[in-house]
Amino acid sequence: METKKIEIVDDDQNICELLRLYVEREGYEICMANDGKKAIEVFESESPDLVLLDIMLPELDGWQVCREIRKKSQCPIIMLTAKGEIFDKVLGLELGADDYVTKPFEAKEVIARIKAVLRRSDKNDENEIKEISYDKLKINLTNYELIVDGVQVDAPPKEMELIYHLASNPNRVFTRDQLLDEVWGFNYYGDSRTVDVHVKRLREKLEGVSDKWSLKTVWGVGYKFEAK
Repeated sequence: METKKIEIVDDDQNICELLRLYVEREGYEICMANDGKKAIEVFESESPDLVLLDIMLPELDGWQVCREIRKKSQCPIIMLTAKGEIFDKVLGLELGADDYVTKPFEAKEVIARIKAVLRRSDKNDENEIKEISYDKLKINLTNYELIVDGVQVDAPPKEMELIYHLASNPNRVFTRDQLLDEVWGFNYYGDSRTVDVHVKRLREKLEGVSDKWSLKTVWGVGYKFEAK
């Protein structure tokens, strides 16, 4: 099996070294950068399989780096965010990050999240064509394309995976914890706000397109893709 390469981006040399030790111990290759501009250069030259990306960086911040990477690649991105920076977490996910790890972090948590995100990424690389169609809606998870009323709409990878999962199970109600487990692929430490953010963004793209389906909130429970 080909060895996966992880890009570590943080301006704190101690954190970079700590992450390098954790990640190399699991058998991954490493490349590193200490500022935003260098992060993009390293990404383009090394073509990593996953990026661990700090938010507070010199030159370009993590949000800008995430945005630049998403213009050219669906490479998985895990944001590193200081404890309690909810706004930062939410913004990172909206920009297309796949996950985040809160500092100070445990080695076990970082590795678990890397493995989970890479596992999902590998599944998405399989040859099986994953496509669902409804009235004025087509969700293609093979090419990560969302077609709404005949127009391709930009959506970050996690939004695509969430709507695909819900639409694959029409009229089934999912709790937030179920969605965290089944879409994000592991226990997401109970941060249900993550699901709410993604649903809100999807609604902005899908609201009022068709009267034959809708993304519904089931109060006190969770969400469902309602198809008539």
